[in-house]
Amino acid sequence: MIKTFEKYLIKLFLKKFINIFLIFFSLVFILSIFEEITFFKTSEVKIFFPFLITALNTPSTLFEIFPFIFLISAQFFFIELINKNELEVLKVNGLNNFKIIKVIFYTSFVLGLFLVMVYYNFSSKLKFLYLDLKNTHSNDNKYLAVVTENGLWIKDEIGERVYIINAKRIEGIYLEEVSIAEFNIDFDLINLILAKRADVSNYNWKIFDPTISKGNTTIKKIETYNLLTHFDKKKINGLFRNLSSLSISQLMKLSEDYDSIGYSTVEIKSHVYRLSSFPFYVSIMSLLSSVIMLNIKRNKPIIFHIILGIFLSVTIYYFYYLFNLFGVTAKVPVMMSTWLPLIMLTFLISIGLVRINEK
Repeated sequence: MIKTFEKYLIKLFLKKFINIFLIFFSLVFILSIFEEITFFKTSEVKIFFPFLITALNTPSTLFEIFPFIFLISAQFFFIELINKNELEVLKVNGLNNFKIIKVIFYTSFVLGLFLVMVYYNFSSKLKFLYLDLKNTHSNDNKYLAVVTENGLWIKDEIGERVYIINAKRIEGIYLEEVSIAEFNIDFDLINLILAKRADVSNYNWKIFDPTISKGNTTIKKIETYNLLTHFDKKKINGLFRNLSSLSISQLMKLSEDYDSIGYSTVEIKSHVYRLSSFPFYVSIMSLLSSVIMLNIKRNKPIIFHIILGIFLSVTIYYFYYLFNLFGVTAKVPVMMSTWLPLIMLTFLISIGLVRINEK
């Protein structure tokens, strides 16, 4: 059973977490709303629309900075205990510093599980809705792409022509088993182009040995055919980067679809590993903050702790981002790029735990 003092500590930590969460939510919302207003300043939308899509995007943005919300929450948790001299009261009742840290660690871990299993899936749906609504007002709305079990599908518009493109696989700079249906603006079929391979290294695609048909008649079969599009290999690679708009089950499905067309799944794996490690990540951040707070002098002003929290957050963010980049670019295995920073942080924290009860 949870003892009275443990209930008190858990409630206090959750109270600080909610307060810091609301502060960050407000900051992110305010900073984002100006960007959305600028984006929609030339669009004919109602005045509340930028506020609506900002609200849809903010939860997803916050998920990325949750580790630092945990770090700062733990700071203010200990600030209140210290200012009220409650650490001494807890020690008198047999609760040492290590036991307090354990309560914070386990609370953070359980809260981290909740955020991954519930909050993330909820925020991903809002993110998807945000992107969908924003895309309807984007200049690129007529250029669409999606990956399904039937391969890569692209919709492109060039002048008075609409192209629906399907490719079974992606091999380097080539699309394999390509079919291109060419329509007019009324979606009447003009031509159907079939080819084994197309070079998409630039916007001017080179289609090898295409068969061009109209209706049931084969018009011509030539050696190469050039097609000017709005897509190249680099743009195709960048089409599916916003993984935060997909739930965990959708990420698994997308990974299978990518495998089926030979598309790299490294970024998806990296994203999934980050989600799986999230409860440990936020727990370690709370643990780090706890160790630091118990190892520094207790007469420091609040501004010192705020600056310290921001400094640690920025440093750890770039440290974690660097390892993630190594994984995505195949410099190190993806799983190692996710877990090695956490292992290193855990090792540093373990040094700070030495003689923690004497603090």
